[in-house]
Amino acid sequence: MNQKPENLITVLDAGNAKSCVLVAEVADGVLRYRGHGIEVSRGMRKGLIAELGPAAEAINRAALTAERLARAGIESCVVGIGGAHVKGINSRGGISMGSRMREITREEVRAAVDRARSIALPPDREVLHLLPQEFILDDQAGIHDPVGMVGNKLEVNLHLSTCSGGVAQSVITCANRAGLEVTDTVYEGIASAEAVLSADERELGVCVADIGASTTELAVFFEGSIAHTAVIPLGGDHFTNDLAVGLHVTVEEAEELKKVYGNCVVTSVPQLNEIEIGREQPRLVRQRFLAEILEPRARELFTMLRDNLRQGGVLEALGAGCVLTGGGARMVGLQDNAESLLRVPVRIGLPVPMSRMPAELAGPEFATAVGMLLYTHRTQIRRAHETQGFRAKLRGIFAGNA
Repeated sequence: MNQKPENLITVLDAGNAKSCVLVAEVADGVLRYRGHGIEVSRGMRKGLIAELGPAAEAINRAALTAERLARAGIESCVVGIGGAHVKGINSRGGISMGSRMREITREEVRAAVDRARSIALPPDREVLHLLPQEFILDDQAGIHDPVGMVGNKLEVNLHLSTCSGGVAQSVITCANRAGLEVTDTVYEGIASAEAVLSADERELGVCVADIGASTTELAVFFEGSIAHTAVIPLGGDHFTNDLAVGLHVTVEEAEELKKVYGNCVVTSVPQLNEIEIGREQPRLVRQRFLAEILEPRARELFTMLRDNLRQGGVLEALGAGCVLTGGGARMVGLQDNAESLLRVPVRIGLPVPMSRMPAELAGPEFATAVGMLLYTHRTQIRRAHETQGFRAKLRGIFAGNA
């Protein structure tokens, strides 16, 4: 154990299919991979923790593997929060600074954001993220950072990402039981976006759809800011279960068949292709039969996604199209279904490679974990800059009083 923990960032992605602990070090302002551990998730049901003991045990084993590879002790982590309980809300609020024009400081920005966030939420809802979309200074819209500008009325359009307090606490308790202190939480859809999107896509308008095992998490960006977040209660396991029922095979075999022979476009599969299924009593079925099961589910997913974006008022804002990521994005033919239903370009999003990162983490199923590292690093840099600015301001006040 030769590394000071303060130089490390550790993240935990506890999903329905796998629990992943990923560790990176910050050296000269750059993130470098240090280690990771992956375990099959246990005690999970529909993306939520159903049994604390088995879930914590899987996380603990993943953390021990990550520690061994990183050659450093892991004491704390940032945890991803996802699932159908996550909901996004847009709000607007602001402050008036009287009749005289004043320079906008960080304090005024915070006051405007506090006013915009003070909307009534149900008792069990917690705010995961406060994400300013734009500031409006004396009716001039489209401002990203008003600090230093002059005016007398500051408003903000704010996106609040909220979650169930009880569900979030279950994830935190689970991590604590696995010996990890939770220092922060991140909505998984925003984390995935951090790993797979370019600055141009964020500006032109794009939807990231992170297709997990039990849910699909959405994050829409427009003009560089978050415009919409939501969760569709449908993921890769639904496709697997459809195959298990339709083919009369186990869930494990259905998952394997989906990965090896599955296609979400019926017409892409030759009519005469046959495959052998059934481990106990092998039999031949047409490969096209798998596609006939998978395609309707794919169309359902993207119909729900389209309707959600339409209700959120962002369907017409996808100038850069849609990016599919998460383990479910690997399904052959999914991209074609998305393009035909959304009528925009669609690509598969792979996580940005980090320095020294092994090739096995370059798949879409690791976009959330890699994105959480990038998001946490960026947040730390921003907070450090704000702290430096505050200290410089204090020095200026004391120098002026001297």
